[in-house]
Amino acid sequence: MAEEKQKKEDPKMGFDKKNVQLSYFYRIRFRDQGQEFTASTLLDDLSRGEVVMVRGEYGIEPASIICSAPACRESEVERRASYEILRRAVHEECNRYENIPVEEAHAFATCKELIVRHALQMRLVRVERFFNGSKMIFYFTADKRVDFRALVKDLVQEFRTRVEMRQVGVRHETKMIGGLGTCGRELCCSGHMKKFDSVSIKMAKEQDLPLNPSKISGVCNRLLCCLTYEFETYKRERKGMPRPGKKLMVDGSCYRVKRQNPLQATLQVVDEEGEIQILNAEQWKNAEPVRSEKKAKKGKKDRKTDKKE
Repeated sequence: MAEEKQKKEDPKMGFDKKNVQLSYFYRIRFRDQGQEFTASTLLDDLSRGEVVMVRGEYGIEPASIICSAPACRESEVERRASYEILRRAVHEECNRYENIPVEEAHAFATCKELIVRHALQMRLVRVERFFNGSKMIFYFTADKRVDFRALVKDLVQEFRTRVEMRQVGVRHETKMIGGLGTCGRELCCSGHMKKFDSVSIKMAKEQDLPLNPSKISGVCNRLLCCLTYEFETYKRERKGMPRPGKKLMVDGSCYRVKRQNPLQATLQVVDEEGEIQILNAEQWKNAEPVRSEKKAKKGKKDRKTDKKE
């Protein structure tokens, strides 16, 4: 009996499956047009459209169930979730949750009128009201710093709650408004991205993309966030490949590398007659590099100077 009890308590020796509480995962959304998140819970019978209470960054907030989250393919990896569902929302909480968009729309219209009245050079983007009514956040964009102290006083007097003004950039503005990208799908920033990574023109060059601003820029007129997705893969695949301009000797013929195709592991080369050909991985890996004449002359000069010294 003592050994069985020790086996249940010692995680190294094993565990009692009956005492383990299983977690279930769902996709939730705090706003109708907001971003989706994964949340964990002990409830296994939640259905689409149900309102639940979630432990969030600013306390307990309501959210609606979108669907059950896909299962984790690797059973040994611990499943992670952004939020935790505590319980179902009661009837009163559901009514308050449905009324939040109406209150936010009213606050948005009121704030726009006050901005015009105070002649402020700012553009209101979005308004968020906390479920408990303790705070309201007004997001805006502006080209430079704005003195909105008088505006905040009027908003506090109007809504009788804490008011916070947050200035956001163009990328965050696009994330809040949402839209469709050039790919025809929902914007990455408004769909699933939680933070913005730095994007550079080097990433477009590495992936052989056209450096036309209209083709590599998003709705926000900044470089596409998706340029970061395959950058590391292209960078890794190019490492062992001969660079453009290098000459290779394959089966007695000399070729000059014109272009790399990292995903296909092939090289686009030009032969001595000017014809374009494709070399597969086996061919260019077994090829002998041809040393250029400039490097050869430079090597001879270095040897001569060494002898003189």
